[in-house]
Amino acid sequence: MDELKKEKKKIKETMPRTLESDLNKERKIKIISIIISGIIFILLILSTIFALINKNTGKIISKVKLNNIEVAGLKREEATNLIKEKTNENLEKEISLVSDDFKYTIKLSDIETQYDIENAVDNALAVGRNQNVFKNNFNIIKSIFCETNIEIETTYNEEMINNILTDICDKIPNAVEQSTYTIEDDKLIIIKGKDGNSIDIDKTKSAIIDKINNFNDNTIVLNVSLVQANPIDIKKIHDEIYKEPTNAYYTKEPFVVYQHVNGIDFDVEKAKEILKEDKEIYEIQLDITVPEITTDKIGTEAFPDLLSVFTTKYDAGNINRSTNLRLAASAINGTVLMPGEVFSYNKVVGERTAAKGYKAAHGFSGGKVVDMIGGGICQIASTLYDAAVYANLEIVERTNHVFDPSYVVAGKDATVVYGAIDFKFKNTRNYPIMIKGYASNGIAKMEIYGIKEDVEYEVEIVSNILSYIPYSVVYEDDNSLAAGQEVVSQYGMQGMTSSTYKILKLNGAEVSRTLLSKDTYKAMNKIIRRGPESSTNVETSVPEETVEEIQPVENVSEEVVTEIAPSVENVVENVET
Repeated sequence: MDELKKEKKKIKETMPRTLESDLNKERKIKIISIIISGIIFILLILSTIFALINKNTGKIISKVKLNNIEVAGLKREEATNLIKEKTNENLEKEISLVSDDFKYTIKLSDIETQYDIENAVDNALAVGRNQNVFKNNFNIIKSIFCETNIEIETTYNEEMINNILTDICDKIPNAVEQSTYTIEDDKLIIIKGKDGNSIDIDKTKSAIIDKINNFNDNTIVLNVSLVQANPIDIKKIHDEIYKEPTNAYYTKEPFVVYQHVNGIDFDVEKAKEILKEDKEIYEIQLDITVPEITTDKIGTEAFPDLLSVFTTKYDAGNINRSTNLRLAASAINGTVLMPGEVFSYNKVVGERTAAKGYKAAHGFSGGKVVDMIGGGICQIASTLYDAAVYANLEIVERTNHVFDPSYVVAGKDATVVYGAIDFKFKNTRNYPIMIKGYASNGIAKMEIYGIKEDVEYEVEIVSNILSYIPYSVVYEDDNSLAAGQEVVSQYGMQGMTSSTYKILKLNGAEVSRTLLSKDTYKAMNKIIRRGPESSTNVETSVPEETVEEIQPVENVSEEVVTEIAPSVENVVENVET
């Protein structure tokens, strides 16, 4: 009982002290809160004023960088010019990809790198100015102590990077050779791969991309390792080349010509047996199926307008040469070129061989007229050349004869040599074209059909002879002739230089004049064989004014055939005319 009384007394004594302590704490908290609130209020006022002042300066705040380039304190134009200067330097710096003695150099401009400088400068200026006072103030205060680095957005051409990586893989020493295949006529040619060195593609690609924004070092060390060539996947090859035959057709609205597609197939199981042989090159027979309607048989409605025609004459009595012209013209007849497609004479006509029916006719070899297989077909090339120019098509490749041909004037010819000299032109019109070719009864004709466009120009070809080159007379000893006897074995023909222009007219008025070519035709020596008592190999020049000794060009159409162009004289000796 006494203890209970004591406890009650103790509680009464302590209660006033506790209340007093709590009241003191509460007062302190209120005072501190008022002080903190005041400080925050003052800071807010000051920082708002600071932010507003900073917003109106038009300068990037301190410690802001773009791709680690200091731009603080710069205005928009200043920062833009600085970054342009630095990135342009970056684009042209050389990056070396190296491994031991191998070195491959590229530039960032090679992969079409582009920097979004305008957006990057906008982002730099936006730091501390994004209309949120609290965030602005935070960023402004933060910039006093910490750097802000903004990466510039970039773009690049990934296909070009892949091409570079492929080129490196091909050029490193002892590079791995993967198996490849091609289609040649009705044969599938597979070349077996070989083990060798290769690079880490993904790692190298990442290293190149990293240089776009981090150009601290201009060297990339290639990770080269020995790898095995991929095995030949004949099923994959089959899936890639397999085609169903598809007929050619066309639509009128819009007008589009769809070329025929030959069907391609082969027996996979037979091919697997062939591949079991230990060989480097394998040949697999293809099954080629030609559709019922090929492109040259889709009808004249698809090619309603005659765009150009050109003809030349030849001696129909020369059976061999006539045969060659007919075969070449027939090979070209019906050829269709889609817009943008390039015609190749050698590809379309093919190699001129006896197996294809070509005959031996006059050609030029070693400065003399000789017989050669396919002689004369340059006349078809020349006839087509003029037809292509008159159709206002782009000439891609054309070479003049070494000697002035008889069937066209200087500057309007085109020579061809299979495997060395080609004649090419491009369909630069908006619609497909079809070539019709004929050679019969002494007339070679080339016609180009298509659809006339909204604006069709009249085309003229003007050739000017600039100068003549006299021929020389060469004497050759011939023991079969009597003493003092002379026989002309080759008539001479003067050479010349010429310039040829294509003129476009509209409603009779000249619109443009374009130089097609400047050509030089050599003089053809006159060769005289004579009895042994005469001097050996005497050569004389015939002055230009001695024209009566020069056989007229039109009278030597079968004898005067051309040599190859001067630029390839050392490559090919025999030339088809």
